[in-house]
Amino acid sequence: MVASVEVKIGNSLVDDIIKWRRYLHQNPEISYLETKTSQFIYDILSSFGGLEITRPTPTGIVARLIGTKPGKIVAIRADIDALPIQELNDLAYASENEGVMHACGHDGHTAMLLGTAKLLIEYKDQIEGEIRFIFQHAEEMTPGGASELIKAGVMEGVDCIIGTHLWSPLESGKIGICYGPMMGSPDSFFLTINGSGGHAALPHQTIDSIAIGAQVVTNLQHIVSRKIDPLENVVLSITQFQGGSEWHVIPGTVDIAGNVRSLNPSIRGKIPGMIEKVVKGITSAHDASYEFEYSHGFNPVINNDLITQEIESTAQEIFGSAQVERIKPVLAGEDFSAYQKIVPGCFFFIGIGNEKRGTHYPHHHPRFNIDEDALPKGVELFVKATLKLLQNNV
Repeated sequence: MVASVEVKIGNSLVDDIIKWRRYLHQNPEISYLETKTSQFIYDILSSFGGLEITRPTPTGIVARLIGTKPGKIVAIRADIDALPIQELNDLAYASENEGVMHACGHDGHTAMLLGTAKLLIEYKDQIEGEIRFIFQHAEEMTPGGASELIKAGVMEGVDCIIGTHLWSPLESGKIGICYGPMMGSPDSFFLTINGSGGHAALPHQTIDSIAIGAQVVTNLQHIVSRKIDPLENVVLSITQFQGGSEWHVIPGTVDIAGNVRSLNPSIRGKIPGMIEKVVKGITSAHDASYEFEYSHGFNPVINNDLITQEIESTAQEIFGSAQVERIKPVLAGEDFSAYQKIVPGCFFFIGIGNEKRGTHYPHHHPRFNIDEDALPKGVELFVKATLKLLQNNV
């Protein structure tokens, strides 16, 4: 059976994976503008032969490896976009695009999926079913490329999906597994407090939007600390507070923005109302008014237990139990969750944290880099797990 075949990645393929990753790192493009990136992916995939390649969106690429007999369809997804960050690394392959950088590992995700496709083509004659390789644009920007690809039909007929994220908080080479809720929903809100400005020496003649805003900020912290079960994973952060332009003038308005992260969809649905209740109460008490907008980001990433168990056991089989770690959920967002609304799936982490190699910086940091030794491990796990998922009843 194909699933029992020992998967070996030759030095030539390892060299290719690193070469592809470095090209992508050197030529990053931000969300929805990944024109050259997608063309590079298309050209590499075309050079392999044996794949049916389409462009369901302007910068999204899907390749299909169709076996000799009908069977299950397993999808594997990688994101391809970069971030609007100026790179500070002194690398031979540092970004050549001013103000744009692969600061989240998507260059590595793309290179691993290219390597996975190239290796799996060798098993085409033994495959029953189909493997669908999804190179997704715009993961870093809502509404996200996943929803666009789904609307374009890329998930039609798919039975399950797997994906990974290179992860600097995890020791390089380790595989991070999480059952159930794994990543949070990154929501945002925007608030304007309308008071009445005036001279700083005559505050009684004003409705002080800054003083009211300060009370709003303080009281919003009570939502997590006093209104939600402390065992729930929720974060509410104020990220912007803007008002005034002169030192002796009390401004008439203040603009406040914030970020809310949660894992529980039920709790998530209650938070906008909790925020507005606080804002309404405080502004009303001080004769001010407000404007409130709440924006829902991606859904939480929630892993299917059976598929996660398959990934975990496969990783243990390949790398040994000591290299596979059960991790706690994190509240970073990921639009892989959009695929999981359609079919069961598993998202897992591959560690790249290595202080000696300088790959310990946090994601979205201008010195972020990845330990390239982790890339072949990702390919090996993808290949072995995919072959097993094609045959097993999960």
